[in-house]
Amino acid sequence: MSDGGVRVSARLRLTLGYAGFLVVAGLAVLVGVYAVLRYVPDYPLTAANPGDLGQPIAARGQILEAVVRMSAGVLLVLAVIGLVGGWILAGWVLRPLNRINDAVLIAATGRLGHRVALSGRNDEFRQLADAFDHMLDRLQDAFEAQERFAANASHELRTPLAVNATLLDVARRDPEGQHYPRLLERLDLTNARAIGLTEALLRLADANAVTAVSEPADLAEIARGVLVEGEEEARRRGVRLEHGLTPAPTVGDTALLTQLTENLVRNALCHNTPVEGTTTTARVTTGRDQSTGDTVLRVENTGPVYTPETASRLHEPFLRGAGRIGSGPGHGLGLALVARVVRVHGGTLDLLPRGADQGGGLTVTVTLPARDARQSS
Repeated sequence: MSDGGVRVSARLRLTLGYAGFLVVAGLAVLVGVYAVLRYVPDYPLTAANPGDLGQPIAARGQILEAVVRMSAGVLLVLAVIGLVGGWILAGWVLRPLNRINDAVLIAATGRLGHRVALSGRNDEFRQLADAFDHMLDRLQDAFEAQERFAANASHELRTPLAVNATLLDVARRDPEGQHYPRLLERLDLTNARAIGLTEALLRLADANAVTAVSEPADLAEIARGVLVEGEEEARRRGVRLEHGLTPAPTVGDTALLTQLTENLVRNALCHNTPVEGTTTTARVTTGRDQSTGDTVLRVENTGPVYTPETASRLHEPFLRGAGRIGSGPGHGLGLALVARVVRVHGGTLDLLPRGADQGGGLTVTVTLPARDARQSS
């Protein structure tokens, strides 16, 4: 909040500071000269030429008086030089800040595409401008992702509602020609899709709202329970489910970590159409990173061959490998929820595509701080 005082620009303050420093430095020099002259012996000064003895002779008092008079003029000149030169110098120094301020004002209007792009020497102003540009990059990405999420969410929620409205409208116009058991079944399916999507969005919001977790958990035990529940679906889909589970202690919300593991295993089973000639497999491993000591959960599966660019965007809501979700099962929120859970637990999520010679698919790696690392911090 503003304190209501008179606004004084930084340029004016710097100018006054430069001028004041220059005047004080000049005054210090003149005071030093005056002090030295005070020790000059107090006797009349004789002329160098004996023939000039008739001319006036200056004594110490007269010299000091002349020094004082000259000092006033010198200080006035120094003040003028300090003000003019300080104003110019302050403007030159603060020029990068003016560019940064212009960029801030532009960003405040909602236009996040503008950048400071400060060039020149790598000083504090350049580092500040680069940091601000980086922040704008992150904000622009976040707002664009949020806009895509809102647009896709509204579209996905509107679709089943529109289908229900159409079915009811047709039934209202021709009530005698309806097969009501089939109508009810279709209404139930579209309604269930809307409910499922709403619940998925609520889970996504709940994961994003988590700010503090402190419950000890072991990803190996969580993964073991999820694999037991997924064995039936793996057999039904013809996917060979493999695992290598070693202790992976961490600290977090057990329910969210279970949801994270379930989503990864479900994705590995559902989106598993491997390259022709390869075996349909999914593998889940847990353990500790040998170099950092972090806890690692890795899920690998065969499936479509992704490019690195496509794989890096799979965690965005409502997206799958082929783009936006279609009429297939799920809502395209599985990896989005995984990314949120990983973020609130202070971890990292890596999505790496597997080559065609490996059967395609993805290698999803979740890295979380180990339990002992969090306790020590």
